[in-house]
Amino acid sequence: MNTDFVPTAQPVSRLIEEFHKLPGIGPKTAQRLTYYLIRMPQEEARALAEAILAMKEKVVLCATCQNITDADPCIICQGEGRDRTKICVVAEPLDILPLERTREYKGLYHVLHGVISPMEGIGPDDLKIKELLGRLQDGEVTEVILATNPNLEGEATAMYLHKLISPLNIKVTRLARGLPFGADLEYADEVTLTRALENRQEI
Repeated sequence: MNTDFVPTAQPVSRLIEEFHKLPGIGPKTAQRLTYYLIRMPQEEARALAEAILAMKEKVVLCATCQNITDADPCIICQGEGRDRTKICVVAEPLDILPLERTREYKGLYHVLHGVISPMEGIGPDDLKIKELLGRLQDGEVTEVILATNPNLEGEATAMYLHKLISPLNIKVTRLARGLPFGADLEYADEVTLTRALENRQEI
């Protein structure tokens, strides 16, 4: 057992270690969460466990846009009012939520599930790029909006995608610099994102 943890009952120490595996959860937070669950009524603890299991069992990737969903295709890809000539490319499923909250963008999405990062051993083949290119073959899409985060990895990914897409005679744009360099899309406010969408620039 990890020496960071206080010796305790085996089921408790196991849960602490499992919490500690989650991103952003240190040893102290893992302990606090575990002891909170110990005090939680059994019905609530069971509901939490069932919600986690249901999520793992029922959530899949949309075969079209690669977003997480419990129906395939997802609700956005099924939407009758969406502009099917535009695809907004994001790094992670979480990035779709703030863009949808702006109510400015009415097109479709594509989730890469990461960005190119040689330091972390993530290359183009590890992302959902082949699936994106497959969606661009029928000629319906006229614009691809690259909405990866404005940091080194996001910029490198955007430039790589631009290089692949531009020969297809499809307009490639990038969110305007309303987003500060180094900021994550999921934390941007709605006004900033709306302006970034409105003032997107062709690459």
